[in-house]
Amino acid sequence: MVCPCLLSFAVVGIAVVALAALYFAYLVLEIHVLPGKKLTRYGANAKMRGAGAWALVTGATDGIGKEFALQLAAAGFNIVLVSRTQEKLMALGREIEGKYVGTKTTYYAMDFASAGPAEYEGLERTISHLDVSVLVNNVGASHDMPVSFVEMAEAEMDRIVDVNVIATQRVTKLVAPRLVRRKGGLILNLGSFTGQWGTPMMATYAGTKAFLIGWTQALGEEMRRANVDVQLLNTYFVVSSMSKVRRASAMIPLPTQYVAAALGRIGRSTGALGRPFTLTPWPAHAWLDWATARVVPAGLLLRKSYDVNVATRRAAIRKAERLAKAQ
Repeated sequence: MVCPCLLSFAVVGIAVVALAALYFAYLVLEIHVLPGKKLTRYGANAKMRGAGAWALVTGATDGIGKEFALQLAAAGFNIVLVSRTQEKLMALGREIEGKYVGTKTTYYAMDFASAGPAEYEGLERTISHLDVSVLVNNVGASHDMPVSFVEMAEAEMDRIVDVNVIATQRVTKLVAPRLVRRKGGLILNLGSFTGQWGTPMMATYAGTKAFLIGWTQALGEEMRRANVDVQLLNTYFVVSSMSKVRRASAMIPLPTQYVAAALGRIGRSTGALGRPFTLTPWPAHAWLDWATARVVPAGLLLRKSYDVNVATRRAAIRKAERLAKAQ
């Protein structure tokens, strides 16, 4: 005769295994199969270009920001382009209007690292008559190379905070009330894996990205009652000038691939399953996100990040010294 206690343990064990299997199956579906919300929900109109709502993209002329502008235009939005260089803004506007005939664009040139009240008032005037329904807070600043907080210049610290935190809040403060009034919209904040556990030798950058995690979650809970979706895009390495990565791979997508994945999974979490208002759109990043959050000890991640960034700094300094000697 089998002991009742053994039967109880067996039932509990089977239940635990079954739940784990179901969870893992759902995770696979979340990362690879289940679609996101359709962009028509936010006013995209690809059938009648020019009649759709407007999407505002910061840092719009290069890399991920440029791809957001192009792909949102392809989806049927008119585009507000915001970046530093007027010539690049004008060229991108012409490219979008030529490629997607009927699509409207406008632009506003501003440097978020030095922007003051006058610049933000100018941006507000630029969008005052537009039905903006989507905001992509893409603009960002990072360290030129890994550096300890003690050695970092104050100007570099201020620049990173001003662009990644202050500018993101100021632009959102301009757009969010409009989304509430129209009772619908989308805000995407470009985050980074460095904000999840902190990244030694990039402390200020990682701190600003950690701020975006908490701020996005709080803002998302507030805004969902007005039918406004808010998500942090948890981003790992993407080929771009900021990442200084030039070669794509399964783990490092091109901006075109990354943005397509992000716009196709709005409203989902993928590898950020269980973290509200967070999406890790690229599949390889999603699995890495899930594993590091649940399997790898945080202390180990910190130590390894420190070692990697110290080595990266040494290599960058040696390269700079070689270039200086060659001149």
